[in-house]
Order: sequence, then structure tokens, then C-alpha cells
Amino acid sequence: MLAIDVNPLHAGIAVLLGAIVGSLLTWVIFRALTGNTVKRARTDAEQIVQTAKVEAEAEKQRIELEGEKRAAKRREEVDREMSAALAEVKKGEARLDKREDVLDKKLEKISQTETRLEKAEAKLRRTEEELVQRTEAIAATHEQVKARLEEVGRMSMDEAREAFMTEVRHDAAHEATALTQEILEDAESEARTRSREITIQAIQRFAAEHVADSTVRSVRIPSDDMKGRIIGREGRNIRALERATGVDILVDDTPGVIAVSCFDPIRRTIAGEALSKLVADGRVHPARIEEVVETVRKDMSERIIKAGNEAVMEGNVRGLSAKIVEAIGKLHFRTSYGQNVLRHSMEVAYLSQIIADQLGLKGELARRCGFLHDIGKAMDHEFEGGHPAIGMEFCRKNGERSKAVLNAIGGHHGDIESTTPYTPIVMAADAISGARPGARRESMELYIKRLEQLEGIARESRLVTEAHAFQAGREVRVIVDAKRSSDADAFALSREIAAKVAEEMTFPGEIKVTVLREVRAEAVAR
Repeated sequence: MLAIDVNPLHAGIAVLLGAIVGSLLTWVIFRALTGNTVKRARTDAEQIVQTAKVEAEAEKQRIELEGEKRAAKRREEVDREMSAALAEVKKGEARLDKREDVLDKKLEKISQTETRLEKAEAKLRRTEEELVQRTEAIAATHEQVKARLEEVGRMSMDEAREAFMTEVRHDAAHEATALTQEILEDAESEARTRSREITIQAIQRFAAEHVADSTVRSVRIPSDDMKGRIIGREGRNIRALERATGVDILVDDTPGVIAVSCFDPIRRTIAGEALSKLVADGRVHPARIEEVVETVRKDMSERIIKAGNEAVMEGNVRGLSAKIVEAIGKLHFRTSYGQNVLRHSMEVAYLSQIIADQLGLKGELARRCGFLHDIGKAMDHEFEGGHPAIGMEFCRKNGERSKAVLNAIGGHHGDIESTTPYTPIVMAADAISGARPGARRESMELYIKRLEQLEGIARESRLVTEAHAFQAGREVRVIVDAKRSSDADAFALSREIAAKVAEEMTFPGEIKVTVLREVRAEAVAR
């Protein structure tokens, strides 16, 4: 072992130094340890504070969310309470409205009752006045009867009977005139639309024994020898011609003419043209007659279809079936009071379009209604009924689907009720076309003579002071002496003149007789 010599002083110093160093080292270590603890504490504190803040924020959000939920729940409760209150208010309003309606109905009933009571009261007042008047009239009549009895007391039996009969005759004549006038006025409105065109329609659709100028066609022949050839041996040629055409051949003493008579204008035209060809050819025998008639009949069919197509193109009416077009072509050979029915239909079509355009309706539909309104006149006697009903049924069966067109065809003479505004339009256009000046032609001389004859018939009565014809002879106005006539005389005179005109004159349509009785009272102040 190595021995070391240690100085006590040095040892003490060393110990002191060691103590100091140990103290310093201990202090240093303590400070180090203390500083780390503070830092850690601060860090922990900050973490705790941060955590507390997060938890506080979360708690705050939770509290706010909870508050919002409670507020929303409260709002829902308030809304339900408000809805219930509004529903109750509405029920109250409904009850009030119902009560108000009941009160209004009661007030209306009360008003109606008051009105009925006022009417009943007025009726009672009138009845009372009438009773007073009747009482006064009875009293006056009583006085008159007393006066008449006194007068009769001074008359013989025959004189009294004659006076009584005269008075009864006068009263009966007056009552009969008034009753006749009332009956005529009631019947006139119903019969007016039925009175026109009946005669010519009956003639064209059914053959009778009577003939007129519109049912006869004359065929000129070069000599009277041709009449014998037309008749043939024992009449076989004329029978073959009548059998093939369905007409009557009239061979009389009229020189240079053979008459073809038939109520169907198409058959009459076929027979006339066939007879003209036979006369020009000179070969007249049954076989030739049948050949010529068949040829003319085919030509007539083509002419009818051509006329129908031309009319359809001119009228710009589309969508018509072939049978309707053929029927339209037949109207070219029909007449009504001398007026060509096809041209009349064209006029009615365009007039209907103009009227419809002015009224803001469909002009094309109105033109179609007017174009087809008289198509029933193309039918013959094999069809039953008037031409409006026949035409409507014919168009319905052949593809016409427009209800307005069918109603216009069937109702343009008032036979059925008008269901569309186009039917009265066609009725007006039909009347305008028929009344158009020149639609039924006549010479100026005949026209003047007719007017003079009409005025002359009206002036024959002793009560008439003046008579004037108006509207191309369709109306005559008669002025009577008011001092020598009564109202009953005026009504009787109008019927008397109308009967004379119908008996003595020939005219298309109708003539209106108007009798005027005017009283003028004049006075002069000086």
C-alpha cells in the first residue's frame, strides 16, 4: 500500500471545498430539478386549461343545442296551439257564413212573400176596381134596358124582332172578325215557312195529271210527216220511246212541234235530246230508240257529274262523296219558281259565308252549310218526306259528319229545331237569294201590268182611297177612309183583297196586303 501524507489544513480545505462543491452541486441539481417540475407543471396547467376550455365549449354547445331543441319543441307546441286556434276560428267563420246564408235565404223568402203580397194586394185592388166598374156598367146597362123596354113597349112584335136581329148580327159580325183575325195571326207564323215552294216540289218529285209550262219541252220537227214516223206502226215507236225514257210524248195538231212532258227535268231533258237526235237521224224504230236513249243517258250522267264537280270547285267545298257531288250536279236541272237550284245554292253558300264572317263565325263551315242546304231537291218521288229531311238523311248516309251542316240542311225551313247558329244564317241567306230582284225574271211590260193589276184589285172596294204596290209587287198598301170604316172593316178588307189577288193573279211566292186606317184630328188656335 502506498502511504499518502495528508495535511489537515489541506484536508479541511478539501472538505470545505468538497462541501461547497457538494452544496453547489446539490443546489444546481435542485434548481435543475425544480425548473423541470415548474415547466412540467406549467405544461400540465396549460393542458388542463385547454382541456377545460374544450370541455367548456362542448358543454356550451350541448347547452345551446339543448336550448334549441327545447325552443323548437316549444315552437311546435305553439304552432299546434295556433293551428288549433285557427281551425276553431275557421269553424266559427263557417258557422257564421252558414248562419248568414240562412239569414239571406230567409230574407229572400220574406222579400218574395212581400212581393207576392204586393201582387195579391194589387190584384185585389184591380178586382175591386173591376167590380166597381162592372157594378157601374150593370147599372148603366140596367138603365139602357129600362130605356129599351120603354122603347120596345112602343114597337110592334115584328119591329122589335127586326131591331133585335140587327143588333145581334152586328155584334156577331164584330166578334167573328176579331176571332178570325186572332186565328189567322196564330196560324200565320206556323204556316208561313211551309207555304213556299210546296207546289213546285210536288210537281218535280211526283207525276200527276196536271201540267204546266215548267214540265213540258218542245222538240221541233222538219215536217208533220215525221210525227207519223215517231208514232210508228200501231204506236210501237212512241211506246218504246216513252218506256225507255219514262216521259209522255204529246203529238197533237200543233205544226212542227212534238211536246215532251215529264215532272222530272232530267228525264225530260234525256227524252228531248234523244227525240232530237232521232228526228235528225231519220231512223226511228224500237232498237234505234233504245240505243239513242242509252247514249243520251250516259252523256247526261257525265254532264251531271261534270256540273257537280264544277260547282264543288267553284264553291271551294271539300271532302264530299261521289254521290253527293252527283246530287249537286242534278240540281243544275232543277228549278224553283223559275230559279236554277244549283245557282241558288251557290248564292246561299256565299251569302252564308259573308254573314258568318261578319258575326265572327267560321265562314268555311257556313259556306258548306249553304252549299248543301237544298240537296234534297235532287231526289225524286221515290224518297218520302220534304226536301230538308231527305237531304239531311242523304248526306248523313254518304259521309257528311258535321252536325252543323246536317242541322242546316234539315232545319233551313224550320222543320227541326236549330241547334247551331249556322242554321238561321242559312235560313236568312236562302230568303235573301229567293227575294233577290232578277232571281225570277219577267219582262218589264209584264212587271208593270202586274203592278197595275194589283193596285186595280185593291181599289175596287168603296172604302179604299189609295192603293200602292211596293217591293216589286210583293206588297200592296191600301189606305181606307177612316170615317166610313172601322178597325174590323180594315181586317176584313185585307182578307178580301188577298183572296181576290190569289184568285185573279198568277205570281210566285206571296203578296202581302196591308190596310191602313188613319184618323187625323186637326184644330186651329186663333
